[in-house]
Amino acid sequence: MQVIPAIDLRGGKCVRLRQGDYDRETVFGDDPAAMAARWEAGGASRIHLVDLDGAKAGRPVNVDAVREILGRVSVPCQLGGGVRDEATISAWLAAGLERVIVGTQALRDPEWFRTMIGAYPGRIVLGLDARDGMVAAEGWLETSSVDAVTLARRFDGLPLAAIIYTDIARDGMLDGPNLTATRTLAESTGTPVIASGGVGTLADLERLGALPIAGVIVGRALYEGRFTLPEAIDAADPARSSRNPA
Repeated sequence: MQVIPAIDLRGGKCVRLRQGDYDRETVFGDDPAAMAARWEAGGASRIHLVDLDGAKAGRPVNVDAVREILGRVSVPCQLGGGVRDEATISAWLAAGLERVIVGTQALRDPEWFRTMIGAYPGRIVLGLDARDGMVAAEGWLETSSVDAVTLARRFDGLPLAAIIYTDIARDGMLDGPNLTATRTLAESTGTPVIASGGVGTLADLERLGALPIAGVIVGRALYEGRFTLPEAIDAADPARSSRNPA
């Protein structure tokens, strides 16, 4: 299971929100590119970027900060937030992102999203952000009547890179991921699933590592120093006990 550090961008700074609430923000640095370099040096094999302003505005906002990150690190980066049309997808991929994450528009227009998956095979990620199992949109400001599993199944069999599943109630709270919902989703679709939200301890990563998922996004716990990235990478590997016997 791949451990993917998160860099959430707002106003050009590196921040974290609690439960997606824009009024509950903690700033962790004013140099996101330096933060990305730190995660790369710590062993990250991929970095997760979120344009929080873009998610709210419906268009890219933190463009300069993202470009600085891409110019500083060599590991692949993925980005979500404000990706609502093909022009934005194309521009971000041309800028050097490995893949882009689409959430709101996949919910609004599934047929358009299917077309994008086909046009950019292996470069599109479905962002499934759920509140009480229902998919949220517009930077988590709205909740739909569509459940996460139903939306995910609409794109089975297509060359979708991955699905990122976030339980909004757990995001930024450090009280553990929603293991049941994550497992249910992973077992309901053929697309690789990446968990996000709630990781606060190495034990959380060990539990997620036992699920049939491809990766986990970690944010606040890393920023607060609850564990290091190398420790997280080791904890997420189910084979660690064979390499490091007690």
